[in-house]
Amino acid sequence: MVTTSDFRNGLCIEIDQNLYMIVDFQHVKPGKGNAFVRTKLKNINDGRVTERTFSAGHKVNDIRIEKRSYQFLYSDNSGYYFMDENTFEQLTLQEELIEGKDLLKEGQIVSILIHVEDVEKPIGIDLPHFVELEVVYTEPGERGDTATAAKKPAKLETGAVIQVPLFISQNEVVRVDTRTREYCERLQK
Repeated sequence: MVTTSDFRNGLCIEIDQNLYMIVDFQHVKPGKGNAFVRTKLKNINDGRVTERTFSAGHKVNDIRIEKRSYQFLYSDNSGYYFMDENTFEQLTLQEELIEGKDLLKEGQIVSILIHVEDVEKPIGIDLPHFVELEVVYTEPGERGDTATAAKKPAKLETGAVIQVPLFISQNEVVRVDTRTREYCERLQK
């Protein structure tokens, strides 16, 4: 059991026989009345985000989740295949469990969230905060395009489309923030 003072982003809790992950929380102490905690909770089963308010000191059941390192192998019609780096066992995840799947590159190391109290059931995936991907198509830039902050769409090697500065050209490698899906920087090959 944890109280609202133990809340942190990424904590998994159980409410009404459903598993939720805390996406965001805020302790609020109004001028009058009792303090409370406003949270955004992501349902682990269906991915929906809901808001819920708890009174200060409210107790909830916490769920033991382990992050295990896996290497992404490939995907096909039946799912996404990962290999445990330590035991070399393969694991197949369904598409709905993977957030940001269009940023997954073969051979990439990811963390898979495992609910260890429930027969080691995988419940989600954590991508690394930054990935380095090659631009496979974008409109060509022109001389002087570095002077403005304008952006253009670029298709990456994984199929994702993000906005990049005008000076980025085809076959360049860029660093992408997986949390915001934004361009960070151009990398040297």
